[in-house]
Amino acid sequence: MNLLVVTLWHLKHYHSERYIASELNLSQSAVVNILHSCVYPELISVPADMTNRRTPHGHERNHKLIVDSTFIAIPEPYDSEQRKAYYHAKSSTNYALKVQAACDFHHRIVHVSECYRGSVHDITILRESGLLEHVNDYVQIIADKAYVGEEYVVTPRKKPHGRELINEDKNFNRDINSAKAAIENINQHLKTYAILGGIYRGAIDDFHKATKIVQVVSALCNLNLNKHLIRR
Repeated sequence: MNLLVVTLWHLKHYHSERYIASELNLSQSAVVNILHSCVYPELISVPADMTNRRTPHGHERNHKLIVDSTFIAIPEPYDSEQRKAYYHAKSSTNYALKVQAACDFHHRIVHVSECYRGSVHDITILRESGLLEHVNDYVQIIADKAYVGEEYVVTPRKKPHGRELINEDKNFNRDINSAKAAIENINQHLKTYAILGGIYRGAIDDFHKATKIVQVVSALCNLNLNKHLIRR
């Protein structure tokens, strides 16, 4: 059977490596590596023309990218230090790997970070991801309040202490939240692949392997974008 077909089968239905090995004499790592080298470089990249005035943008012309993190649930670690490091309150198991994705206003994934332990802060992942190398006065990122602190990252405006937001700020936040819905929907779409939507069975400290899996699934989501448009 074609290796690419086997990989798609594994990512979508997440049969165990032992099952695939017994049926087809293949390992997950081998097929994921092949698909990663085939599709990820072709389907995931930050566009080179982001500063172009014709590039799709948000409410403001310089709002070009949208970023958010998502998690992959993992079993509860045995070690107390690992439980602290991998803790993630939103995970069904309370423990997770965390990864960050960015999309453009075509709603295509353009960047995927490395995987991290679940407790790592979103702004840390952004700063280490390399995505900030692509931003400037003309290319800015929309994100939620977890990303406050970077010059070219646009987040919702906070309500002043003891006062309500003025209408201008309310409208601004409405536009930001509307744009953020795109990456939130993409993160949900990633989890339609059981390998990301279920409980991850791989080694939780093998971040390189987990990262490749997320990047492959992200590339497949882009590949399917024209067939199944993400809800705006």
